[in-house]
Amino acid sequence: MCPMTEFPPAAAIPPAQTARTPGTPWQITAWSLWDWGGASFNAVMTTFIFTALYLTGAAFGGADHASAVLGLTMSIAGLAIALFAPVAGQRTDHSGRRKLWLGINTLIVALLTGACYFVQPHESYLLLGCMLIAAGHVFIEIAGVNYNAMLLQISTKHTIGKISGFGWAAGYLGGIVALLMVYFGLIRPDVGVFGITSADGMSYRAVAVFSALWIIVFSIPVMFAIPESPRNPNMPRIGFFQAYAELWRTIVRLSRTSRHTLYFLIASAVFRDGLAAIFTFGAVIAVGSFGFKTGDVLIFAIAGNVVAAVGAMSAGFFDDKVGPKAVIVTSLAGLVVCGGTMFFLHGKSAFWIFGLLLTLFVGPAQSSARTFIGRLAPAGQEGELFGLYATTGRAVSFLAPAMFTVFITAFGTQRWGILGIVLVLVLGLALLLPVKAPIHAAAER
Repeated sequence: MCPMTEFPPAAAIPPAQTARTPGTPWQITAWSLWDWGGASFNAVMTTFIFTALYLTGAAFGGADHASAVLGLTMSIAGLAIALFAPVAGQRTDHSGRRKLWLGINTLIVALLTGACYFVQPHESYLLLGCMLIAAGHVFIEIAGVNYNAMLLQISTKHTIGKISGFGWAAGYLGGIVALLMVYFGLIRPDVGVFGITSADGMSYRAVAVFSALWIIVFSIPVMFAIPESPRNPNMPRIGFFQAYAELWRTIVRLSRTSRHTLYFLIASAVFRDGLAAIFTFGAVIAVGSFGFKTGDVLIFAIAGNVVAAVGAMSAGFFDDKVGPKAVIVTSLAGLVVCGGTMFFLHGKSAFWIFGLLLTLFVGPAQSSARTFIGRLAPAGQEGELFGLYATTGRAVSFLAPAMFTVFITAFGTQRWGILGIVLVLVLGLALLLPVKAPIHAAAER
């Protein structure tokens, strides 16, 4: 491994760009509400309700066929995110229209979500449904690039950890509230709100309309509370294809002047894939290896999101005190210990204890990974760096699912898949340890 260079000197950035003013309580709340609203797409539409219970159901040709089509469209979506996210972030840096593009991309996500209402319970509508969900993932990821970069408009080096943790916590809690409302208002009762029933898949199609409105309503405050980002006068406007050439020059420049940034992007891509696998396969493992029923899974999902929110919120304070790397290392070590212990235990009680401990460590790792990038981003290039962050995360998104599958196939039982995920977390931790930590507020006092 090549020796890491120091951080770029502060003098390299014009003084007018280095100063950041703290956001007001309303600005911080409004920014966090975007995550609260967007969680309905991830929690309701993708993870627990629309995709899991409706789109991959018997009406669409069976779980195996529907899952294969969904997997294909999601793979294409992942490729699109990897290709477009860094350029999208870069172009908003050059144009000074971060808030505008956050609003446009969020509106597109809401429209795609609402369009899922037209996915009727028949196999001929499967491709439409999968394409809408996959396209929604593309645009919510690109919107997230601008959203993450906006964090630097409302935080200082003394508060970025707390505010990032608050945003992650809002996302977890917003997903819970939206999930409870649709489950008890539309899915569980025979006759839901407004007399909606399950006939013709209407209860699930109504969930799509609810989620679209949820996204729109909670994305409005940030549009009014936070001013548009100023355009960097040192960055000329560039065309779409020119942006890729500029992106390559940025990567080359980072490799020469700030290699620790590239190292972190690689390390975070690996451990973030392991974090995603915990949520992706957690419910599957609970049912297949620990005897959970459908109702148990829902209750655990709610409890797990609450614990993850608490973890993200509390870790934000430690992030500002000791820096993001210490929080991430501690969290990954906790995840490895809890996941390894869970492998050897049996029964619902064991999963409840160590499963909740896993979620406690997931939130801090996610939140501090974002602040790590935020502390590294030069003024005026926040969007570009967060775009690279999104791209590298997608580049290895196959790793944890592959290790989960390989371990199950090799040893014959689902329980071994736990070790596959743990191994990915260990690899991510090993890659992170040599990375130079960014300077945090407490270190300068």
